Amino acid sequence: MLDIKNLHVEIDGKKILNGLTLSVKAGEVAAIMGPNGSGKSTLSYVIAGKEDYTVTEGEILLNGVNILEMEAHERAAAGLFLAFQYPLEIPGVATMTFLKATMNAQRKARGEAELTPGDFMKAVRGAAATLGINPDMLKRPLNVGFSGGEKKRMEILQMTLLDPKFCILDETDSGLDIDALRIVAEGVNALRGQGRGMLVITHYQRLLDHIVPDTVHVMARGQIVKSGGPEIALELEKNGYAEYLSDAA
Repeated sequence: MLDIKNLHVEIDGKKILNGLTLSVKAGEVAAIMGPNGSGKSTLSYVIAGKEDYTVTEGEILLNGVNILEMEAHERAAAGLFLAFQYPLEIPGVATMTFLKATMNAQRKARGEAELTPGDFMKAVRGAAATLGINPDMLKRPLNVGFSGGEKKRMEILQMTLLDPKFCILDETDSGLDIDALRIVAEGVNALRGQGRGMLVITHYQRLLDHIVPDTVHVMARGQIVKSGGPEIALELEKNGYAEYLSDAA
């Protein structure tokens, strides 16, 4: 589903990704772990199409199509979703207006009719209830005044409503207490399977206790340096990243 081949990326002349290669199959949940500065968030941004980064070599294929040739909104229309580590507050943009605009934009890209007001409200209220989102949050500007946990729940709400083909979760556990983490993880787990691929980026095992991955990849020096099953995350929890930091030194 997602195939990254020999990806080299730099920003302001500084090289961050150094020939990274990674494949995630349809229906698979893959986790990426690694020390600070290894390029994990850069990878998520480059896949999603964030500007500022320069791809000097390699390709990123989503279902066989090289998305590096697409703008960010085209990648989203193709079924790609990125849940940010630090979701932005957008004053002046009502949450419900944002959700309706994004859902209908995706439907338009697929050649589908816009949602009726009733179907839209039913979808939002159902997903919000599942994620423990207070209805009052939906009346506020997007993410404005939200706690860290509320922002993350709102990201998962968007992901649920948009029903993407491939999801990237960039340190979704950052800033979450255990209750919020559990609720967010339940929302993510509800979307597993159905041919949907997921890439979960995290520093810590605790998220992977709730979202158990099929594969775990260790990232260091802008590359994938080790791959295997969930046991790798347990090894990292026990031993840390010292061996990878020393290799990089």
